[in-house]
Parts: sequence; structure tokens; C-alpha cells
Amino acid sequence: MAKNCLECDEKIVGRIDKKFCSDACRNAYNNKLNKDSKNLIRNVNNRLRKNYRILESLNPNQKSKASRSKLIEKGFDFNYVTTIYTTKAGKTYYFVYDQGYLPLEDDYYALVKREN
Repeated sequence: MAKNCLECDEKIVGRIDKKFCSDACRNAYNNKLNKDSKNLIRNVNNRLRKNYRILESLNPNQKSKASRSKLIEKGFDFNYVTTIYTTKAGKTYYFVYDQGYLPLEDDYYALVKREN
């Protein structure tokens, strides 16, 4: 029984359970299949990655302070965080993976790095 490639409809030669004639067809098929759902995920991950790099660059010593304008100037987006942590004292830290910030007075932020 001859099977045809799911992407290009060419005849498949080889193993009986093969679905594609080549890696290129397999990749093209899966890219088309996942395009819509992956686009949102890709954009969110890119935004988180950018936020992480900004916090990391402004916080080389694991603890520092930065102004809101400095963060925005570098392209930081306050809408994208991975974790929100509230201490027993009621302070709320916002984290992008292990890099975090705590809102302070006068539009300043304490930048911290969480220990493992």
C-alpha cells in the first residue's frame, strides 16, 4: 500500500509508519499547523526575554535601584512578569524569572535577584 506525504502528496519511500517524504516537508507541515497558536507564545516569550535582559543589565550586583524612566527608556514593559511575590510585611515584588523589582517611592524600583 503506497502512502503519500501529508505536505506535498508525493509517494513516500521507506518505513511503513513514515508520514512525510523529507525533513523539509515535515517542518513545513508542522510550521503551518502551529503558526497561529505559536505566534502569541513567541511574542510573549520575546517580551519576557527583553524584560529579563533589561533587569539583568541594570542589576549587575544582585541588588540595585533604578528609576521608572530608566526602565522605560530601555524598553521595559511592566505588563510582562512571570511571578508576583508578596512578603509577610505586605511588599509586592514582581519577577521576570529570577530578576525582580519592588516599587519604591518617587517612581523608583529596587532591583533584586532571587536566590535559588
